[in-house]
Amino acid sequence: MLGEETKEEGDMEESNNYGHQHPLLLILNQEQLIHNQSAVTNCSRCGEKVSAPCFCCAEHCGFYLHKVCAEAPLELNHPFHHDHPLLLMQNAPYTYSCDFCEKEDNKFVYHCCCGLDFHIKCALFTFNIAENNLKELDHVALQHPLISTKNGDEEFGDVSKCFGCWEPLAKYTHFSPDCGFNFHEKCAKLPFKLNHGCHRKHPLTLQFNSKRLSCKICRTTNQKTNRRCVGFVYGCSPCKFAVHIECVSAFLDLVVEDKSHEHPFSLFIRRSSFICDACGMGGSYASYICCTCNIMVHKKCTSLPRIIKSKWHDHRLFHKYFLPDEFTSSDCIICHDEVDPEHGSYCCSHCNITFHVHCVTEDKRSYSIISLEDEDEVPYESSIIVIESNDAGEATKVKHFKHIHNLMLGPFDGGYENSCDGCMLPISDPFYYCSECVFFLHKACAELPKVKNVWHELCREPLALISEKVFECAKCRHISNTFAYECSECESKRCLRCVIALTPGARKCLRHEHPLFFYKDYQGHCHACGNLTLGAFCCKDCNFVLHFGCFSLPITAHHKCDEHLLSLTTHDDNSYSESHYCDICEESRDPNRWFYHCAICNTSVHVNCVLGKYPFLKLGSFFEGIDHPHPLTIVKKKYYYLDCDKCSKPCENLSLECSKLECKYIVHLDCVVHYNLRCFLWWRM
Repeated sequence: MLGEETKEEGDMEESNNYGHQHPLLLILNQEQLIHNQSAVTNCSRCGEKVSAPCFCCAEHCGFYLHKVCAEAPLELNHPFHHDHPLLLMQNAPYTYSCDFCEKEDNKFVYHCCCGLDFHIKCALFTFNIAENNLKELDHVALQHPLISTKNGDEEFGDVSKCFGCWEPLAKYTHFSPDCGFNFHEKCAKLPFKLNHGCHRKHPLTLQFNSKRLSCKICRTTNQKTNRRCVGFVYGCSPCKFAVHIECVSAFLDLVVEDKSHEHPFSLFIRRSSFICDACGMGGSYASYICCTCNIMVHKKCTSLPRIIKSKWHDHRLFHKYFLPDEFTSSDCIICHDEVDPEHGSYCCSHCNITFHVHCVTEDKRSYSIISLEDEDEVPYESSIIVIESNDAGEATKVKHFKHIHNLMLGPFDGGYENSCDGCMLPISDPFYYCSECVFFLHKACAELPKVKNVWHELCREPLALISEKVFECAKCRHISNTFAYECSECESKRCLRCVIALTPGARKCLRHEHPLFFYKDYQGHCHACGNLTLGAFCCKDCNFVLHFGCFSLPITAHHKCDEHLLSLTTHDDNSYSESHYCDICEESRDPNRWFYHCAICNTSVHVNCVLGKYPFLKLGSFFEGIDHPHPLTIVKKKYYYLDCDKCSKPCENLSLECSKLECKYIVHLDCVVHYNLRCFLWWRM
């Protein structure tokens, strides 16, 4: 209820305090709001930028409320969710994610017992849309009609998608993106009920997809987007039937022509289900057929690109309605499930590999469309120049662009105790070595191209191979001074261990007999360390799981606790419980978790105790600067532990030591990293 007292010619009025300790004033216009504001403020209920009409604290304590938020009912019977009322909760007992706009919050929330949560502004906005009360949306600025962007919706990005149909907003009247809501005028005025041939039993009503049902026409939960929000659908609650508003549209094209297919597609109405010949996914009610080719597809699949360049693969991928006989591989490189050769897929003729259409096109940022089929495909430039080869065609002498000397193909008489200068993992066959200096490269590391697309990254341009930098890997977060791939835009880097391990396809772990496949959405416990992981290498033949960090563990390692080489061991056969402890930290050790072991001395140690915090930094590398006039060298002291010049404690761990003996400057690597991590990541070797 508003008070009767009027101030400043009716621009402001006193109100009740809506739970606030001071009286509130009603501000009716934006000019008065600006006059009362000392800074940009947010509504205390919805958390959005405050705008008139609104209430402000008469004592100027910074409390503001949108008028619509202040007067929001405690119980809302929403036309789009008629099963239960939505109840307004003042203090949400948990951080919720709004089922309309998907933003997280912990302020006021309209909650339903069936699990739906809506921001107060989202519930009220959609309520007014449902009631066709567009005049009540005065706090949402209505833009002028026929607003267009330069390239579709690129100018506004994601916010330019309509909240109703998820189509681009270009060339349509819509609500201001500043308020977070965007609707086509046509979507804001959708009929609440309609009769449609896809469900003749009952009328369809416009509602939230609260049951998260898949669309009966396109068979997907959320078309046009990967969002998990419930969205708008036309549905029949008794029949648990739902269709997207764009799929139920009566204005389906009768004929569709697209340059990706040589013949036109014709609309075919049918009530039974079908399998799309273009993507292999199910559909129903409405399909498009090509009578010449005898194929039936979704409407969205009539415009599938014929050729794409994907981050998942180094060659072009061609869309095929069925796989030719020469394709022996039938598993998708991304999800590792079988690809049906009788239905559409993307494939590479060079490598004999296949991709599900929905897997390789799920993220539009991960591929580009090739428009000219006869355009020459330029391969990535190799990092090596072959100088000599054996009779089998294998390169035995090469020149790598990151090393000054020629490299020879192993085996090498010096043994295998050295690490690869590309990835810092122990050397194993096959590898290249330098006969003039101590430099080793695994053959796989040496043959990586100078630039490369990395599928698990969103960087648009191919990443460039670099060396001679200390960096923090954007994937595994290890600090290294090995080879890496760097993005020219964001300057983030990925170590070779991550790039090689996450290359699509089967990976071999020396501690497991079957090939492993990486599943980015897997959730479970790692067999090596027991920790819960999101994304892991999994075996299709058994229940073996390795999280990313454990997959890249060195098979052998050195430590001062033992004079011999320690081997990575998967389980402890010793049943005597008192033997299950670490010989370095002397703490207990789980016999079912991986550890390092010396069979000669019977030494058993935790993995982390052996590797330490910086297992992938090469000893002997030089650094310049760092508040010191001379180059510094990475060292690991075995004796004569000098005191750190920063913390004054003995330098028993990895340290930086001045290369000039007379200087005697030494500092813990930890001290430098904690002091200035940003500078540390850009030091030169």
